[in-house]
Amino acid sequence: MVLVVGAALAFVYQALKPAQDENVANDKRQQILSAIHIVAPEGKVGETYEKYITGEFLTDTEGNRTDGDAFGIDMASEVKKDAASRQLPVFIASTDDGKTVYVLPVYGAGLWGPIWGYVAVEENGDTVYGAYFSHSGETPGLGAEIATAHFQEQFVGKELYKDGKFRSIDVMKAGQKPVDNADYVDAISGGTITSKGVQSMLSDCLSLYDAFLNKLQTAEK
Repeated sequence: MVLVVGAALAFVYQALKPAQDENVANDKRQQILSAIHIVAPEGKVGETYEKYITGEFLTDTEGNRTDGDAFGIDMASEVKKDAASRQLPVFIASTDDGKTVYVLPVYGAGLWGPIWGYVAVEENGDTVYGAYFSHSGETPGLGAEIATAHFQEQFVGKELYKDGKFRSIDVMKAGQKPVDNADYVDAISGGTITSKGVQSMLSDCLSLYDAFLNKLQTAEK
């Protein structure tokens, strides 16, 4: 009986795995789309993704572009590597308003577990076009607010460079401002640790794209 049940479960798992993998992939596709303010119609995530995401590639901390499976990169594993060994995914998006933007993944730690997201940067290599964040277990009504449109919309139009130098976006308590003239957004009330986790995540991850973003700025000029 044990062997029969075990064999049946194994069969069911193998039969369902392709569908499960596709659901996971579609969830990731929708997260990337969310960074450019696109919500795919139900059942059409793949089709919508192909419409707006026109390419992908990998880069390194020197800004060198290489071909590769950017979509398949596991950010949870990549962030454990030293900076020089990291593979940095870049997704090229074409927006409804005719812009080309570059969607960059970010990954960090909140209060209770991992947080992650995608930041879309305009072709000038500086201005944030949009942002999406999610989490695995932040407190509802507090840290979990990073996944809300209200929090994410604050990042639109923020700049990553000041006086020619990379300055990540800070997440500050109401009434406070960064000392280095960086752009900033309001932190989540009651979610200080998660807010600081987002700030650290952006700084740690986006700073690795500095050389790539500088090349975009040079091309723009």
